[in-house]
Amino acid sequence: MNVYAEPPSGHEGNALSGRLQRARGHGRLAAKASADGTRLDVLFQDGCAKIRLPKTFDGTMEAVLINTAGGLTGGDHIAWDLEARAGTRLTATTQACERAYKAHAATATVETRIAVGAGARVDWLPQETILFNRAVLGRRLEVDLAEDATFLAVEAILLGRKAMGERMETGLFRDRWRIRRAGRLVHAEETALAGEVATLAGEGAVLAGARAFATVLFCGRAAEAHLAPLRRLLADGEGGASQWQDKLVLRLVAPDGFALRKKLIPIISHLRGGAGVPKVWTL
Repeated sequence: MNVYAEPPSGHEGNALSGRLQRARGHGRLAAKASADGTRLDVLFQDGCAKIRLPKTFDGTMEAVLINTAGGLTGGDHIAWDLEARAGTRLTATTQACERAYKAHAATATVETRIAVGAGARVDWLPQETILFNRAVLGRRLEVDLAEDATFLAVEAILLGRKAMGERMETGLFRDRWRIRRAGRLVHAEETALAGEVATLAGEGAVLAGARAFATVLFCGRAAEAHLAPLRRLLADGEGGASQWQDKLVLRLVAPDGFALRKKLIPIISHLRGGAGVPKVWTL
């Protein structure tokens, strides 16, 4: 991941990073089609990155990604590589909310690469990322889709935990998405919250004081048909949806994580044809 920045003022210098233990992890999974549905072909785990595969009974595969370090801080790095080969169906989620803690030096980085083969579908449904005060986190999502592949991504961010009286006052969060279909770039976006994050989030053109926000991206031939019902689910005005060709994008904001989940779950269920969120979301 090539996202690095000087920590906000008040952080110790980078010399400290050489004396602190850093979390490193790399997880890789490839799914293949068989007569019984989607099956495991490749599984690789290194460092703090672990992958578990709960039993499924509908021919699909569910992968639960785990960071055994218990969170991220400055200098940590995790990489995930997921491949759904032709004709497969894969849902990837996380065991719990990822937590980005105060960084003393350097940037915590998370890099995710997803490949979706011909006629395959991947639902990328990690639980929320919680940014604590003075966290410094950079993320990157790279997705390569076959011409007829389907992809659903949901990424939710919490600026601290409101119920615990926490708030991200300062820090850095950068998020970079690049989605390609048959080699053509079909979606690109950059999110950056830097410096006085609480002040920035209070701006009307940013989050208008909300502490939770999410992006939902659906790439597939049914995108246009989903637009009207999803706009009805967003009738409260705290979100919006747009559609172009085979791409659908939703943006949501909420006062806290609980309110955001209440919005996200019916949206996810609709885009999954009535299927609910992964079980670990409710544990």
